[in-house]
Amino acid sequence: MKKFQILIWLGAMVIGVVVGLLHVEAIDVAMNFIATIFTRLFRLLAVPTIVLAVTTTLASLSGGKEVGRMFRTTISYTLLTTLAASLVGLGLYQLIRPGNLPPEAIGVEDTVANATGEGSGGFSYTDHLLSVIPDNIVKPLLDGNVLALILICFAVGIAISKLPDSEPKRIVTGVLAGLQDILYKLIGWLIAILPIGIVAFAAQLTAEVGGGVMLDSLGKYVAVIIGGNCVQFFVVLPLFLLSRGVNPLKALRAMTPAVLMALFTKSSAATLPVTMDSAEKRMGVNPKVARFVLPICTTVNMNGCAAFILVTSMFVMQNNGMPLSVGGMIVWVLISVLAAFGNAGVPMGCYFLTLSLMSGMGANIAMMGVILPIYTIIDMIETAENVWSDSCVCAITDRVMSDDKKGNRA
Repeated sequence: MKKFQILIWLGAMVIGVVVGLLHVEAIDVAMNFIATIFTRLFRLLAVPTIVLAVTTTLASLSGGKEVGRMFRTTISYTLLTTLAASLVGLGLYQLIRPGNLPPEAIGVEDTVANATGEGSGGFSYTDHLLSVIPDNIVKPLLDGNVLALILICFAVGIAISKLPDSEPKRIVTGVLAGLQDILYKLIGWLIAILPIGIVAFAAQLTAEVGGGVMLDSLGKYVAVIIGGNCVQFFVVLPLFLLSRGVNPLKALRAMTPAVLMALFTKSSAATLPVTMDSAEKRMGVNPKVARFVLPICTTVNMNGCAAFILVTSMFVMQNNGMPLSVGGMIVWVLISVLAAFGNAGVPMGCYFLTLSLMSGMGANIAMMGVILPIYTIIDMIETAENVWSDSCVCAITDRVMSDDKKGNRA
């Protein structure tokens, strides 16, 4: 059935492409409507998935040593893979060397503000970091502030695990486990009808590309972004897996549903239910590890975002006449890693984060408006890479924890 599921998903993708190529307005509108419904449903389930997964996992762990080992492994490999993605982007940028756009292509008005409704003032990266620290237990849930929720869940989960074994503790953990079972039942229903959503996603994308998205003037910039993602996806991450004795081909085959879902939804947070399901049922990761690692990685493990922030920032600064020294590039590698670390796994999340960084530097952010029309393609590819990276970190952490247990028994 798992093999048939992938065939059905791929068949749905082909049907969607054909439907999109028809360019029938009524069909395009219907496909956009269906795609929006599925995206909203996955976003609806993403936040409670994170809250319950992290809280129940931490609450069920017997001691701080196991949590610490799992957390250190997750963060270490997240930083290493994200740094590698940024360095790959820097290397390709120096190799391909995108040229400057003609001044008339940039324009004088703030096209980003016109296109997205987002102004350039007021929100600094400091504000972004401060927003992670919750001052209201309900507001992060309403706003979908994933990193703030992670902090709350860490505190609550660890607090529950430290409680003495008693009836109240068993009641609390039982309620959380029951809610999680209900959530996974809902996720199962949504996955069952997902082929309809894939048809809509594929048709929507095909119609947009066919509608005249022009990549000619930004060809080298796009080559750096997409090339960097491909090198990270097919070379760097498999090498990380091989270093811990994990077969990358088997891992990728197991995680194909999640990678495809990420490709179409452009949201690693919305894909989280599928990622967790694939990791546990197809890749064979210990559920405790998957439910601890993947929600964290969805928030902090953003390989594609780090590469996009670095390459796009350099491209914008270059077109604004700002110097790019070797030291400056190294600093921007570090900035891109740290910025990607707290980026929300939602569509266009790292686009607006890059926009904030460039605005804070006083760069002409109308440049971002030139990039905006092609960002749909970039966002798809980098989100798929992010989810694949999450899966790799999860598989590595599972192998580390398994090896530790074998060592302890020996």
